[in-house]
Amino acid sequence: MSIDFKGRVAIVTGAGGGLGRQHALALAKRGAKVLVNDLGGAVDGSGGTVTAAQAVVDEIRAAGGEALANGASVTDFAAVEAMVQQAIDAWGRVDILVNNAGILRDKSFAKMDMADFNLVVQVHLMGAAHCCKAVWPHMVAQQYGRIVMTTSSTGLYGNFGQANYGAAKLAQVGLMQTLAIEGAKYNIHVNALAPTAATRMTEGLMPQEVLDALKPEAVVPAMLVLAHESAPTRTILCAGAGTFEAAHITLTQGIHLGIGADVPEQLAARLAEVTERVGEQVPQSGAAQGTNEVGKALAARV
Repeated sequence: MSIDFKGRVAIVTGAGGGLGRQHALALAKRGAKVLVNDLGGAVDGSGGTVTAAQAVVDEIRAAGGEALANGASVTDFAAVEAMVQQAIDAWGRVDILVNNAGILRDKSFAKMDMADFNLVVQVHLMGAAHCCKAVWPHMVAQQYGRIVMTTSSTGLYGNFGQANYGAAKLAQVGLMQTLAIEGAKYNIHVNALAPTAATRMTEGLMPQEVLDALKPEAVVPAMLVLAHESAPTRTILCAGAGTFEAAHITLTQGIHLGIGADVPEQLAARLAEVTERVGEQVPQSGAAQGTNEVGKALAARV
């Protein structure tokens, strides 16, 4: 099967450099018309110019592709709506959204200013929500859409000094889970990509040998699969250095203890049984937890 995007229109946020640039170039190379969005700010989100986005557009056009530049901040919903309208006005539709825009303001939680916490959440979480909300009615109307969230191993598993980033990145997974359920009947598939890549956001954090292995280009195949018409939905795909994995949020079988006075003591004593992973499931929706709990409660009455 050939992964191509002929006739498709894609919006990639944060695409002026690093991983986003590679995403935009790859989609364009395979036939997509691409709106390249980038605020053009520093890693911490300060400043802004459309120059970075325009440079990527120039690259795409030089290679024979179609592209437009956009300098909107994803934190500004009105600007995001205008960005989506820009694509609609130019090409008549939006098929693919890659939520890649992000910033870093790393510090240990004890030293972190809550303004820095809030801004990171605004860019990563609210930025993704703004973009999804703006494209959603168009994707519903055309009965087709592919949305790729950019999560992170920091969100999935934690990382020292990145409480703000991790919270925002895992929140994107929560957004993905529900949008995938709500979008199913409209053929809107929503997935998440957890990249490990050397970009300006990771400079100075890793040895050069490791950075050399973590070329952003190595992550792009995972994005292309998640953005394609053959994409799965509600999948968390991890990618880095040419290696690909999947992450799952699972639910163990658990045990029923009832509601007696000594349940706290029983739970403490039998916690290993509760966390035992044999027979765990990947729930199809949040209702699975309640179904499991009530099922065990009713079975205990027999």
